[in-house]
Amino acid sequence: MTDAARWKATIYVGGLVSMATTSNLHDVFLPFGEIVDVTLPKNDAPNATEPHRGFAYIEFEDADDAKEAIDNMDQAELFGRVLKVSAAKPPKSAEEGLGGKTAIWEQEGWLAEHNVSEEDRTATAGARSAVDDRPEDPMQGLEGLDFAGPKPE
Repeated sequence: MTDAARWKATIYVGGLVSMATTSNLHDVFLPFGEIVDVTLPKNDAPNATEPHRGFAYIEFEDADDAKEAIDNMDQAELFGRVLKVSAAKPPKSAEEGLGGKTAIWEQEGWLAEHNVSEEDRTATAGARSAVDDRPEDPMQGLEGLDFAGPKPE
């Protein structure tokens, strides 16, 4: 199964209580289809009392099963808490986008999208020079005047 297909068959389950386990989640979501994996991210904070971060990812064998689980379990209650169930979003690559470790202009997609031809540059420069011909400040040249109004005779 490709990564894209795997993410289409994976759901996000939020709003979990601290006593929820992977076994509980497997049992609750099993009626919707064959489950490949249940991931309950651990709490990495050094002084955290919660065993996990309050959400999970559940990967189904089939993407239709994941849609069925979303339709039936979103806003359902588990251990007295309302669950938020939605399609999981694929993680951002560390090499792409504004949060990446690679400069944005060094990424392949950015350069292809923002590449400007020499012809476009000269056309833009010509338009800028036409704008530069007019004075920037309408009050330019009036610096020597001491007062406003007509000159006294």
